[in-house]
Amino acid sequence: MWDYRNAVGYTPGTDLTGYRVEAADGHIGKIDKHTEDVDSAHVVVDTGPWIFGKHVLLPAGTVLRVDTGKETVWINRTKDEIKNAPEFDPHRHTGDSGYHEQVAEYYGRGMEPRL
Repeated sequence: MWDYRNAVGYTPGTDLTGYRVEAADGHIGKIDKHTEDVDSAHVVVDTGPWIFGKHVLLPAGTVLRVDTGKETVWINRTKDEIKNAPEFDPHRHTGDSGYHEQVAEYYGRGMEPRL
């Protein structure tokens, strides 16, 4: 769940910050932060006005495809799933394994790719 291994078009070292993010059913925002940390790779998406500026942490395993030419990332979740996701908490993000556990439980440990 916490790595990009199944993301088509992703190349390690690519900075995804600022990329447009598309859910299974449409646009949800832009990547505000991204990391390739081992066992903790993720993107933080700023949903902007769509859901009142909420930031959400998406495990790298939710990334289906990356198009560097279009600067777009597609994820395997719907808008509603993102809207109802736990909000990104920058204070708990580092050093709080319980926070990552909460996020992992929300998205499901055995994430099967959805199209």
